[in-house]
Amino acid sequence: MLSRRPDAGFTLVELLIVVVLLGVVVAPAATAVVTAVRTSDATSARLELSHDAQQSAAFFAQDVATTGLRDYSGEITSGVVNFFPSVQLDAAYNAGGQVCGTAATPVSVLRLLSDDWDTSTPAATRRTAVVAYYLAGTELHRLRCLGSAPVSDSVVAHHVDPATPTVTCSTTCTSADVPLWVKLVFTAASDRADPYPVTLFGQRRQS
Repeated sequence: MLSRRPDAGFTLVELLIVVVLLGVVVAPAATAVVTAVRTSDATSARLELSHDAQQSAAFFAQDVATTGLRDYSGEITSGVVNFFPSVQLDAAYNAGGQVCGTAATPVSVLRLLSDDWDTSTPAATRRTAVVAYYLAGTELHRLRCLGSAPVSDSVVAHHVDPATPTVTCSTTCTSADVPLWVKLVFTAASDRADPYPVTLFGQRRQS
């Protein structure tokens, strides 16, 4: 009478085949997971840079729209009050006698000056509004002052390449003939995303 062969489990050859098959299946899956994670990380970084660009563009357009510091001490030509130079480049905190910030405030890439009327009293008084865009490391700050008093100082863009900011205007930026538009261009560079070019543009409302 034949005896039944005991169940001896897997043979060494079968185990080797299983290991090889697992390697064939797992390697592409692992590669796909790593690629997906990297893509997701890069997408998140790109969205962060895009958000900064949109936020800073909104502020910039608003600031340029009101730029223009009028010279009420000068002559009035054809019923029009002339302007002081209202756009400052590479400006210290007290450039042109207009104070915004302290001696510790970094030199601004751009400062925009405008009139601000305080109507909290019966006789409205004029103050100078200053908006300064300056870099602290790789962060672009927007510092706003009324008179010499800071109102706000916020970061409007991160990961800015400090070597890239440039300012151009429709005419000479620093002239008393205030330019009709101002443009600030820089590149945001994150180690998780490709360099992101940002253009901030604003057009004056005043005539």
